[in-house]
Amino acid sequence: MIKFVMCLTRRANLTREEFKDYWQYKHGPFFMANNGIMNTKRYVQSHTLNTPLNEGLKESRGMLQEYDGIAEAWFESEESLLEALSSPEGIKLGAELIEDENNFIDHSKSTAFIVEECEFKV
Repeated sequence: MIKFVMCLTRRANLTREEFKDYWQYKHGPFFMANNGIMNTKRYVQSHTLNTPLNEGLKESRGMLQEYDGIAEAWFESEESLLEALSSPEGIKLGAELIEDENNFIDHSKSTAFIVEECEFKV
């Protein structure tokens, strides 16, 4: 399995709460209604909490500002993802997803990449 990870920064005109609301209640259901086209096996949204702990973590390590959230989508393989993205339905859906993302994500301050998990059991 591989995972598509997207670290998201909200549009400047949105509060974190507005960003979370749109992402969770509009974009998430839209993505899930079409997950068969993308061959997605799992989809998770991780919403950044408004907590002093995040400021402390950033300051103690000299890190950049935190992202507003992280989206993760699992796929069987790179081939499965590429097949979905290159199908006529996948091409159309990809454009629709980006159009919807533009309602709440600042792509110029966000990033996305493909990963393979290496899990350590506790």
